[in-house]
Amino acid sequence: MSTVKRVGGTFHIRFAKEDFKFSSAHFTLFSATAAEALHGHNYRVWLELGGGKLSPRGLLVEFDPLKRAVRTLCADLDGRVLLPARAAGLSLREEGGDLEVLWRDRVYRFPTDEVVRLPLANTSIELLAQYLWERLVDTAAETGCETLGVGVEETSGQSCYFESDIPR
Repeated sequence: MSTVKRVGGTFHIRFAKEDFKFSSAHFTLFSATAAEALHGHNYRVWLELGGGKLSPRGLLVEFDPLKRAVRTLCADLDGRVLLPARAAGLSLREEGGDLEVLWRDRVYRFPTDEVVRLPLANTSIELLAQYLWERLVDTAAETGCETLGVGVEETSGQSCYFESDIPR
């Protein structure tokens, strides 16, 4: 009978559920003078958790709290216009029940309740991935995992993945 020596390693769990998605409008700012036109995406989100310790039952993580947290975040962004509240040169002004958005020679007006003002300098997939990571890290910390990664896909073949250690 052979004996297998146990070695250290890291387990990774990936969550990419069908309902981890949201549809939103946005525009990306490319420079002080260039930006995309307002348009929308059907974003998809996935998570990866990593760690070296399994529970006594052989599990890395309990899925339900994280799945609920992702679904809540996606629901909060779904059907909304995403605006970067910290963007240089972008002006946001509430008037009545509307939000007026000014950038260079562009003027947009949206119903306030249809907009999400994100604490970001841009609504790029890079910053959206990091934003979602920041919103999920406390829930992930409760699992005992060591790393959390969040991916955001805006179109097929175009995505960003942000991963970092979970602070203790």
